[in-house]
Amino acid sequence: MSLGRPVPSGLAVALFAGALVPAALAVASPAFGWLALAVDVAVLLLCAVDFLRAPRAQDLEARREVEPILSSGVDNPVRWELRSRTDRPVRGELRDEPPLDVESHGHRQPFTLEAGGASTRLTYRVRPPARGDARFGDVNLRLMGPLGLCSRQVKLPAARDVKVYPDLSALSREALTLARASEAVSARTLLRKSVEGREFESLREYRPGDDYRHIDWKSSARHGRTLVRTWQPERNQPVLLLLDCGRHMAGRVQGRRKLDHAVDAALRLARVSLDAGDVVGVLAFASDVRAFLPPRKGAEHLRLITESLYRAEAGLEESDYGRAFDFAFARQTRRTLVVLFTDLVDPDASAALLTRTLALRPRHLPVVASLLDEDLEAAATDVPGDAPSAYARQAAARMEAEYRRTATTLRDAGALVVRAPARGFGAAALNVYLDVKARGRL
Repeated sequence: MSLGRPVPSGLAVALFAGALVPAALAVASPAFGWLALAVDVAVLLLCAVDFLRAPRAQDLEARREVEPILSSGVDNPVRWELRSRTDRPVRGELRDEPPLDVESHGHRQPFTLEAGGASTRLTYRVRPPARGDARFGDVNLRLMGPLGLCSRQVKLPAARDVKVYPDLSALSREALTLARASEAVSARTLLRKSVEGREFESLREYRPGDDYRHIDWKSSARHGRTLVRTWQPERNQPVLLLLDCGRHMAGRVQGRRKLDHAVDAALRLARVSLDAGDVVGVLAFASDVRAFLPPRKGAEHLRLITESLYRAEAGLEESDYGRAFDFAFARQTRRTLVVLFTDLVDPDASAALLTRTLALRPRHLPVVASLLDEDLEAAATDVPGDAPSAYARQAAARMEAEYRRTATTLRDAGALVVRAPARGFGAAALNVYLDVKARGRL
């Protein structure tokens, strides 16, 4: 095993700097030069002794604890457990190597271990900005010598690959309830409404305001009180989520790629749909189909959906809506809620999208969900102060006008259109799904 690399401490540097005083006085008397040389040699020897007596890599055990799957956009804990294997105290500093492009807090920390098998735990946090694969590197330890003049720097093998998924904690029922209350982007609340589905759920006593058509006269006569039927949305209905991974989704909104926001919204929608008993499928595409899972149900299917989307990347290529739709509906004959996460600011792409999306009607119910770029919206209404800002305003206004034309055409043909800022994008998509289910439109 390597002896490591010597690293002088601040104290050693200060002692070497102190030797500069007699060295400067050597101009007046050569004796001061010999004194400076003696001080430098003494400090150098003490540093060498301190380095040789410093703890070695085999004198302690280091173990990293980190989840194999991290969540993007939130803090994830990383823990180090250090245990002494020597009968001498160990002082030093740990410096971990978190994945590149990952924001970290506290990956460099000092530590002290008492003699005789003592242990300590160090914790820091990482915040991955996006989904995908990530890799932790080895760990660097700087072990201080007993004199405090020199440290032994060693590197212990600790490389590990992890996966970065969207923030799955936001998919819990509790988090979803909070999201419905706080992320509403319209006047409606996202709290679950009473529904008028088409599947019988139960009987209850009549209350003023109930529809007389829902009174079950036979059950009322049998029980001696007025009872009404309650309904629930149909279950086992197909929901297909299409994610555009083309160049239009590579742009950034609120510091994250549009595709990242779309994946988060798609997973939340998948979770709610599966909880409601529906079957959910996913298709990611650009110029060709990148990932496809046919509609299924169950908790295991949500895991498969997450696994298929965590590596999704937006490429610099045009999206082929026709190929994606033909692939998705080659075997899908049942009426399906089709939610397409894409962008509607490019006229040429919007024209191709219109043709294929409107062809789904009336057999299927298409929903087109896109992000509202608040910076672009502001640029379209800002008062220009110079020529460049005037050109920017004109371009932004043209893009906004194109979006409104496309959205109006889609709505007139019976499709649903969702546009919301990044903060409420997932909630807005859920609104549409809950409204569709409540109205029995599938």
